[in-house]
Amino acid sequence: MGNPVLEAIYTRRSVREFSKDPVSDEIIIEVIKAGTWAPSGLNNQPWRFAIIKDKTLIERISDLTKYKDTVLQANVLIPVFIDKDAMYNEVKDHQAIGACIENMLLAIHSLGLGAVWLGEILKNSDKLRKMLELGENLELMAVIAMGYPAHRNQISTRKPLKEVIVYKPSDLEIKEE
Repeated sequence: MGNPVLEAIYTRRSVREFSKDPVSDEIIIEVIKAGTWAPSGLNNQPWRFAIIKDKTLIERISDLTKYKDTVLQANVLIPVFIDKDAMYNEVKDHQAIGACIENMLLAIHSLGLGAVWLGEILKNSDKLRKMLELGENLELMAVIAMGYPAHRNQISTRKPLKEVIVYKPSDLEIKEE
């Protein structure tokens, strides 16, 4: 392919099964740093992160989601929060969190690890926030479960571009590969 950014985008997959190999603190910090380089309106950077490596705490968190097995296998959990006190526009700030999480997922993939963006756990966001003893100004946006993949046989497909482009110039031809 030749373009490392496009290659990372096209080859990243959600990983739900992890090996027991530990993830270094340096990698965890690098992943969070990548997240902080996402764009945000007025550069307000409303994201906040927790780093969870303690297996007892991971076990308690696994009870908050139907994806218990994935959480239990993860070497690290990174809950991503939005700081409601730092927000200035709800839509823009939530978009910024999405960009932050995608940066993190791409960084994780590029570093040879795997991850999955867990959103179903949001139904228990208050329980998780209280478990971590965090203030009400922090609203859970997702939990990233990460580690070294147990395998790399994840597959995925995408809808054809002709299905997702709703308007285009008449002379623009869409060629599917």
